[in-house]
Amino acid sequence: MKSFGIYTLANDAVYDQLVALLNSIEVNVGEDIPVYVIPYNHQLDLVKQELKSRKNVTLFEDWEAIHRWDNFVNQLWDTHPRANESKLTRPAWYKGSVHRKFAAFNGEFDRFVFYDADSLAMKPIDDIFEKLDIYDLVFNDWEHAKPREKTQLNLDVIESVMQLTEADLRPKIHCDSFFGSKRLLFGGKDLDILKEQWIEQGKFEWIRNNSWWSSSGLFSYVTLFGDPSIFNFTLSPNLEDRTGNCANADPFVNINNVLYNQDGLKPIHRIHYMSYSARDFTRLCQGEDVNIDYRDEFLYYRFLKEPERKPKQLKLPSVMSQMNRLLQKSRKKLQRILS
Repeated sequence: MKSFGIYTLANDAVYDQLVALLNSIEVNVGEDIPVYVIPYNHQLDLVKQELKSRKNVTLFEDWEAIHRWDNFVNQLWDTHPRANESKLTRPAWYKGSVHRKFAAFNGEFDRFVFYDADSLAMKPIDDIFEKLDIYDLVFNDWEHAKPREKTQLNLDVIESVMQLTEADLRPKIHCDSFFGSKRLLFGGKDLDILKEQWIEQGKFEWIRNNSWWSSSGLFSYVTLFGDPSIFNFTLSPNLEDRTGNCANADPFVNINNVLYNQDGLKPIHRIHYMSYSARDFTRLCQGEDVNIDYRDEFLYYRFLKEPERKPKQLKLPSVMSQMNRLLQKSRKKLQRILS
């Protein structure tokens, strides 16, 4: 086993984002740190070609681990009351593969950090590995701070069942877009136990209906099992640790293409472009004027190794292009309903 490394989750649809993330890791985290790319699906031609040029980046090919998580998640949601709903009311990502990121728990690194592909790394992660000497899970997100009615875990239900207060539960709520942990913390027999509890005890009620297919909601549920020790930098007693991380929500300052929290110029672990689609970034990289916050920083890292391909000028799409996209979007929605 390798002592430490990084995972991400990707396929060809997020190719531009993957390249930008890998470049940012190489520059801001370290060029020698090993990285595994977990396949979202089998659409990997561009990804495989890219990995050939990177000495420390490898495709994660433990399909037994991936399918174990596939089976676990799909069997959970097949028992959910909303599983039989009309395709009109199901989430668009119904039975997607975003949960495959959790195969990291079955990977080669004794300790690891996971980044969503729609992120840019902004600083070294030594502090995360140091925290893993003490804690089982390390996060840096503000999921715990959401209003009670918007948390992905149903606090009313869990408070009643576990006899815990909201103050007890808040630190256990977290996102899954960026986290550090340890090999085999989850992913063994405990998944069978969790599945049995979910089905027999109706624990699907622990996750809000509007988050029923949320991987972060499920991850928060999973981390209630066994009560692992958790550290979240946004809850750190050291105020220097508390920063923003969302591109469309937090103000940052760019210093030499590295972003810092605007308040106090505190270093941030990563910027997360969570509210933008992969298509937005593909069009941006093709020279389209797409409204993405901190897009200049993204373009810098995306074309770091091939600056000659970076768009010289961004142009708005034609009216015809916009109309065609609306038609395609409507057609795909109809196909999903009828399929």
